[in-house]
Amino acid sequence: MNCMIKIEFKKLPVVFICLLLSIKTFTQDNTTLLREANALELKFDEAGALEKYKQIATNDPSNMKALVKCAELNCRIGIRAKDKNAKAGYYQEAYSYAQQAYAKDSANSDACYTVALANYTMNELDPENKKLVDNIKQIKIYGDKALAANAGNAKANHIMGLWHFELIRSNWIKKPAVKNFYGGIYDTQVDSAAYYMEKARSIDPYFVIDYLDLAKVYMYDHQPAKALGVLEKLVKLPNRTYNDAAYKEEGRQMLAKIQ
Repeated sequence: MNCMIKIEFKKLPVVFICLLLSIKTFTQDNTTLLREANALELKFDEAGALEKYKQIATNDPSNMKALVKCAELNCRIGIRAKDKNAKAGYYQEAYSYAQQAYAKDSANSDACYTVALANYTMNELDPENKKLVDNIKQIKIYGDKALAANAGNAKANHIMGLWHFELIRSNWIKKPAVKNFYGGIYDTQVDSAAYYMEKARSIDPYFVIDYLDLAKVYMYDHQPAKALGVLEKLVKLPNRTYNDAAYKEEGRQMLAKIQ
């Protein structure tokens, strides 16, 4: 049998053999890049990890993990960018990768989540953005889609909590168009924000930013005892992303004011 296989293999066209070898090499390269990207993330080198994920996405535009990671990392790096143009570049790139992920698989929870996240971050660029109302709608639409695909998606639950919270505490509510569109649901927003963020915390007990945002929700709702409990746990969490150290420091400052 083995001899027959060897003989048949020799009969294969040279071009086809080269194609098989190139596919194998391509897969190995992406596997190596993925492993390197994960290692860089563990070292909090998000810029380095992003470049690796971008290479994977270039090699294989259908690689969902790479597309999602490119969207997420662009958002995370963009958050701490000081220059407005640099921030805009990261957020716009995040939006592009999120759209690619969604186009690849519109039923994928993470793909839907990244579109919601990208729309959320785009609103940070310009509070007077004419697309503000549409962006806010998109956060809700794609956040709902993410949870419909996977109710246990912690990040999707968190972004939905943020959507409810931002409607009542940010500049969003000061825009007449936003107020007119969402005018009848303000009284329940804070409860909904807490619900989604608590759910995110139960799914992922090490989700640092969710703890910080949840504490802010409870403080806004005049529930310092609940905020205190969340913050006490927050400051003890391990750092899993570059931004977690800053989030925990903000939590420590909040904690000092409450105690």
